[in-house]
Amino acid sequence: MHTTESAAARYADIETWSTAQLVSGMIDSQREGLDAVAAAATALARAVDAIADRLGSTGRLIYLGAGTSGRIGAQDGAELPPTFNWPYERAIALMAGGPGALLRAVENAEDSRTAAAESLDALGINPADAVIGIAASGNTPYVTAGLEHARNKGALTVGIINNPGGTVGKAAEIEVLLATGAEFLAGSTRMKAGTAQKVALNVISTGVMIRLGYVYRGLMVEMRPTNAKLRERSVRMVMELTGADEATVRATLAQAGGVIKLATVMLLLKLDRTGGEAALERAGGNLRKALA
Repeated sequence: MHTTESAAARYADIETWSTAQLVSGMIDSQREGLDAVAAAATALARAVDAIADRLGSTGRLIYLGAGTSGRIGAQDGAELPPTFNWPYERAIALMAGGPGALLRAVENAEDSRTAAAESLDALGINPADAVIGIAASGNTPYVTAGLEHARNKGALTVGIINNPGGTVGKAAEIEVLLATGAEFLAGSTRMKAGTAQKVALNVISTGVMIRLGYVYRGLMVEMRPTNAKLRERSVRMVMELTGADEATVRATLAQAGGVIKLATVMLLLKLDRTGGEAALERAGGNLRKALA
């Protein structure tokens, strides 16, 4: 069986390929990454439900990784607050070598079996939290030890790996195997292994947010309209959800402080801001429940 460290015979002479062949070959390899994610659909669904059940109103989603895997996890977590208004303090990325390793590699950091546990303890890891460990090799000591520690503290643990049989998958309560096999460039897991990890994390985090009620009718109703583009998007969303004209929507959004779901409740239930806020509070902030 080929692993991410294997040197595949079909790629043995890529330096002699034409540029067109190189591009085509790398694109085909990326498709294999997507196929590996599709094969892991059952495990991904289990992870989505388990994380959503665990987080509740206080739990944190914590990403744990080294190198490329750690950077991909950090990217996924960083997108949750602007996309879903998920609290920044509830989306945390722990990177082998510390925050500086996100931009510059820190040698040997991934070999530490104590650093992750120390960082988790500093956060006060507890049973309300969910920890996702990501490691292409499946054997990264930093990730393995971190997952073992988190699990001992009662947190939910998910291990995303690209090679079967590793310590990371065994350390986690839920193993997600993305069997991407040999890379186009042997051992370069920033390629299809990284692509598969990115897609898998997109699926998990978006699925969790949907399960938690942060999406309504396929729209990002919790989105923070923090720039001109997003403010215009918020106007279009409220128009679509309510059927109100643009001028009415803009005026209501202004009254609602730019909060999409509040403006939607105000328009559909014909409430002022105080009444809309009360309706959302009774529904636990869930727009669908508030409108029901």
